[in-house]
Amino acid sequence: MNLTGDPLFDIAAPIEELSESFNSTTVFNIGPWSISQYTFWMFICLALVLIVVLVAAKRVTLVPKSKFASMVEYGYDAVRRNMGEGAIGHGYEKHMPFLASLFFFILLSNVVGLIPGCKTPTGTLGVTWALALCSFVYFNYYGIKAKGGWGYIKSIAPSGLPKPMVPVIWFFEFFSLVIRLLTLAVRLYGNMFAGHMILGIFAIMTQVFIMDAIEYASVMTALPAIVWFLFIAVMYLLECLVAFLQAYVFTILSAVYVGLATSEH
Repeated sequence: MNLTGDPLFDIAAPIEELSESFNSTTVFNIGPWSISQYTFWMFICLALVLIVVLVAAKRVTLVPKSKFASMVEYGYDAVRRNMGEGAIGHGYEKHMPFLASLFFFILLSNVVGLIPGCKTPTGTLGVTWALALCSFVYFNYYGIKAKGGWGYIKSIAPSGLPKPMVPVIWFFEFFSLVIRLLTLAVRLYGNMFAGHMILGIFAIMTQVFIMDAIEYASVMTALPAIVWFLFIAVMYLLECLVAFLQAYVFTILSAVYVGLATSEH
């Protein structure tokens, strides 16, 4: 950064570098496959989820003794009650492994991205598309399993419609069903990417004002640095909340889609 006569530094270059840092780059190759930083961190998050589950499972007792196991058990119970039982209803138990895995993986991926030097796997469309595709295939599979192939296709349009309206409503309902794949992927990616971009910009602005305060060593230049530091602290806390909310939204929507696909009406 170069100093100018203005109290602010030239931040165009750092912001451009920040934007480029979100681009997918190859970390290493495994034969013909290139592993990007997002794929690399995805595997790390998968391993962390597996470790968390295995460690918590060994420490679960009738009378809770481990705070770590109790925390994981509380999270699972929240998924079971709010997403499984609440959104699917009868027969939700068999869907709990999928929903719990989805929630904990997305939550951990979002949180890992908040650690300096780490990348959030959900910060790229490749990973969010894969997650959305898993959810899409899952609820359609169980819809077909519950109603049969033709029965599931017919159930896309609500029952009781006048016959001339059935093809029109069926088309719009089918389009709405297919678009779920897009909305699940883009919503998660958009929120995580935007949040990390904002945090990066706030960090640059904080650095700008801190360097300016050091250069001029005056109270007037120190105050903006303090304000921007408080801004980034607040934004970081908000991003922590967003990390949880996006895991919750993605999982509960998946649960709702499973409920709609398998319901009798």
